[in-house]
Amino acid sequence: MAYSGPFQPGDRVQLTDAKRRHFTIVLTEGGVFHTHKGQIFHDDIIGLDEGSVVRSVQGSEFLLFRHLLVDHVLSMPRGAAVIYPKDAAQILVEGDIFPGARVLEAGAGSGALSMSLLRAVGEKGEVFSYEIRKDHLEYAENNVDEYFGGRPANWHPRLGDFGEVTLEDLGGPVDRIILDMVEPWHFMDTARNLLIPGGVLMTYVATVPQLMNTMETIRGLKCFAEPRAWESLVRDWRVEGLATRPEHRMNAHTAFLVSARRLADGVTPPRPQRKARR
Repeated sequence: MAYSGPFQPGDRVQLTDAKRRHFTIVLTEGGVFHTHKGQIFHDDIIGLDEGSVVRSVQGSEFLLFRHLLVDHVLSMPRGAAVIYPKDAAQILVEGDIFPGARVLEAGAGSGALSMSLLRAVGEKGEVFSYEIRKDHLEYAENNVDEYFGGRPANWHPRLGDFGEVTLEDLGGPVDRIILDMVEPWHFMDTARNLLIPGGVLMTYVATVPQLMNTMETIRGLKCFAEPRAWESLVRDWRVEGLATRPEHRMNAHTAFLVSARRLADGVTPPRPQRKARR
């Protein structure tokens, strides 16, 4: 699949009609897409630039763009709930996922975060994705393979328990660890042993009790700097002249994110100074 340039066979294309309904096709030579507004021939799309318009045999117009990563994540098959784009974006930036990084994620789910991580680390980086459930791992593998048009050479999906992972399994320590699991606080010792000093640990948890247990466990180990917790809320706006207003529906709470930096071996973190209560 190409990311830019004229459409070519193998591209995943999103067609949008006049009512803003979306339809997705994968281009093949000689292919035909059947709609209630008539047939659309793939050969009429191949060779066009993105942002073009194609007409069905009945004359209806459809706007053409390639699938963005966000489109693929929200429409792909899933066995487990995905990390939504608003949270994946926070993980990439707050977790400082850089080109060439070695990243380990535990809880591959349906592969949504794996795609974002693979694009961020580039060809010189590596992503290790551990999943304890075989059916979830199969979803992740199928979704990632479909998006990239094959298995990325630097992606290592593995069926297994994160708590049993060793440095030998990874070929050395990793730069970043992301935990998307029900009880991540049980695996902080493992994360400490696998993470390079200065590396970033991030967790993705849905409820307040999970958040509290995660934060207190990180603090209790005394091998991480003071952890930070937050959530991201996204709200669209409808902009129509004097009727401009926020949308009634919004992407509110999905999960809490927690991040912490690993300290050097043998270092005790300074005790946080908090204001005295009046």
